[in-house]
Amino acid sequence: MAVAVAAPSSFLGGHSRQLEKTLSSKRYIQNLATRFSIKALFWGQRKASETAKLELSLGDFNLIELDSEGQATNTHKDKKVSVSVVSSISEISSDDWDACSLDASGPDNFNPFLSHGFLSALEETGCAVKETGWVPQHIIAKDHSNNILGVIPLYLKSHSSGEYVFDHSWADAYYSYGSRYYPKLQCCVPFTPVTGPRILVRNTMFRDQVFDNLVSALLELTVKC
Repeated sequence: MAVAVAAPSSFLGGHSRQLEKTLSSKRYIQNLATRFSIKALFWGQRKASETAKLELSLGDFNLIELDSEGQATNTHKDKKVSVSVVSSISEISSDDWDACSLDASGPDNFNPFLSHGFLSALEETGCAVKETGWVPQHIIAKDHSNNILGVIPLYLKSHSSGEYVFDHSWADAYYSYGSRYYPKLQCCVPFTPVTGPRILVRNTMFRDQVFDNLVSALLELTVKC
């Protein structure tokens, strides 16, 4: 049951001006709310970014044979490492990719999350693809006989979701100064907080050189983005 109570006229007379001020203040605040909006911290991409068109080739590097003391004995002009970018892990055979991963981690520490099967599943199921802000840009290194000597799982990203770097504050800082943070290159295992190597190189006599060549190519690619 609802009960209506009428206030005495003397009570209203004493508080009418205060009530009017209160209502006026509320209307002013409402008007302000319609005119201004609070700018919250931005943790994602403010507007769609055009995916950078990256060159497939990142250059050729000569392999230098070293003696037991680490001194260069000969530069094999016919032995080169060609570093390039592929837009899908399906362009690399699972045997070649997994051989690089196995040599990088060691036979006793093989990481299934760095395997060709896991990473290809993320692409085939539409998880790590352009439409979700994960553009595969894997780097591969081949010798003159097209043998794959090293790979890097790499993605061109338009946001910071699904990773474990926690760089949202960096993105906010860039935006606060009017700079562009995205797109960015992310060398990682998507959606999976696992440790382990990310630059995967075969165990050959040129292993250290291939590793350095991949790092140089990665830096060059970052500049291009």
